[in-house]
Amino acid sequence: MAIKPAYVKKTATLLLERYPNAFTDDFEQNKDSVQELTNIESKSVRNRVAGYVTRKKRAAAPA
Repeated sequence: MAIKPAYVKKTATLLLERYPNAFTDDFEQNKDSVQELTNIESKSVRNRVAGYVTRKKRAAAPA
């Protein structure tokens, strides 16, 4: 597993703090939410942020 860059972690953490109900453990929905809530133009960066948010949401959910 690759190490996530600091800007991905910071952006994802900020989004989760500001909009906790906008994200779920579904990657596709999180991609759309990241696109709506940010001005990230790069698809790869958007996907990295959405993936990190998804991992955090899945880790926080009870098993």
